[in-house]
Amino acid sequence: MRRTAMLVSALSLAALGATVGPAQAGPEPADSETRATAFSDQEQDTALEFWTDARLNAAKAMAAPAAAPEAPAVTSSVTSSAMSSAMSSVIDDGGPRLSVPSVVFPDAETTASAADETPLSTLASKPKAWKRGGLISRTAGKVFFENAAGGLFACSATVANSKNKSVVLTAGHCVVDARTGEVFRKWIFIPGYHKGKRPHGTFTAKKLFHLKSYVSSQGNANWDVAFATLRKRDGRPLAKVVGGAQGIKFNAPNGRYVHSFGYGGSRAEGNGERLNHCQGEEHRDLGRPGSTMWGIDCVQTGGSSGGAFLAEFKADKGVGVLVGNIAVGTDVSEYHPRLGDRARKLYKAASTA
Repeated sequence: MRRTAMLVSALSLAALGATVGPAQAGPEPADSETRATAFSDQEQDTALEFWTDARLNAAKAMAAPAAAPEAPAVTSSVTSSAMSSAMSSVIDDGGPRLSVPSVVFPDAETTASAADETPLSTLASKPKAWKRGGLISRTAGKVFFENAAGGLFACSATVANSKNKSVVLTAGHCVVDARTGEVFRKWIFIPGYHKGKRPHGTFTAKKLFHLKSYVSSQGNANWDVAFATLRKRDGRPLAKVVGGAQGIKFNAPNGRYVHSFGYGGSRAEGNGERLNHCQGEEHRDLGRPGSTMWGIDCVQTGGSSGGAFLAEFKADKGVGVLVGNIAVGTDVSEYHPRLGDRARKLYKAASTA
């Protein structure tokens, strides 16, 4: 039997402390589930100056918070209306499907690297360094942020194709403290990060988006999804700088063959200094009542949080379709929230910010 979702690594959420920053949540969007926090140009400039190479190196791999209380058990004595009420906080189906294709700009080189010819079929059971290049090597990257206690932390994120060409998908716990609702600050994204290098520069968060349900549930991993809209660099949006963006799908069927990517912080994963890869057939999270998550039998550790789950992945090009982000794991599996209707609305808000 698959085990209940646990921490991605040994770091505990308690080590993070309360999070508070100068940025304030703006007016509530029409969609009451969407929570947006904006950062001024001055705050973003401060973030750019703050993240020196020394601070990047000092940042700790972010662990997933402990799983939130499980959804209420439903017994035969519970009425259908009570059942619907009990499950309303975890079910997220019924919305329209949205499929946004990947995009590769003409001047981008997406052919496979000759550095690693190991058959992908042998890389499924544990994370391995990704050496094949392609679009994923430029659209995957590391996130860095600070909490109110002055702690420095790192996650992963991926460029998602969007209307404004400036959106990344990451985990909710890489954006907000689910215990307090306070949003992390000095939030930056470094696409293509590798051993301290910033091959495409550093992008600051203009707006961060998370779900109300993630905070109101005190961190239910079903809602552990977030998006960031990033400020342009030298007048160019993120996707134009890195040469493209991964596709993304919402309200789509799960149970597919997928590939995951992240910057796990363990020694075996390169201490968060390189992009790692897993792959496998999706299976349901059967260890936690009420879970709507899906996962694969491979585990990336803390720091990989927010990294991509990609379906329809073409390894020779490094191109696929995002179907989720790394959120939690057990000792044998890692899981992603399903990109349902609430995530779709969150993405739509980020895409037009």
